[in-house]
Amino acid sequence: MPAEQIKDLCKLTRDRLKVVNERLEGFLNGYHIPKLLEESDVRDEETETYLKEYVSDLRHLLVACEIGYEKLSLVLRRAKFNSAFAEKVLHEVVHVCIYNFYYPRNEVYEEDGRYCYTAQDAIRFRQQPPESLRKLTLSLSKVFEELRDELEYYETDYETRMRMQQPSLVMR
Repeated sequence: MPAEQIKDLCKLTRDRLKVVNERLEGFLNGYHIPKLLEESDVRDEETETYLKEYVSDLRHLLVACEIGYEKLSLVLRRAKFNSAFAEKVLHEVVHVCIYNFYYPRNEVYEEDGRYCYTAQDAIRFRQQPPESLRKLTLSLSKVFEELRDELEYYETDYETRMRMQQPSLVMR
């Protein structure tokens, strides 16, 4: 992929991660478990555990996205654009940020592939979350869906080139 395209992809990815970081940080700074429990229809121990797991997953996602944003900013700040480093950072964003969103550690939600690329929401929650948490997750899913679509072709190309660069294994 030409350096200019990689640079544009880095800019686009950084801008999208900035949106994600702002939304997550705003939510995590404004909400805590007792407030989410008040907003919830059900207030039992299972719901509290679910909300703790959910917020924990959001914290992990925020840290991953902040690191991705910082690395992309570093890539774009350098006097001479380093395509190899940029590609490595984009690869990390796919495998850390995007995967952390779609496969949260505590499995508080999942993506139902049957609803991808339709007008319906593809996120299916393990339990019904409070409305603020639901809205946040669905708004983030739109950003991550766009990001995944933008990086999908690039990621396949990058992995193929990395495999081809490795010395072939010869059986003896």
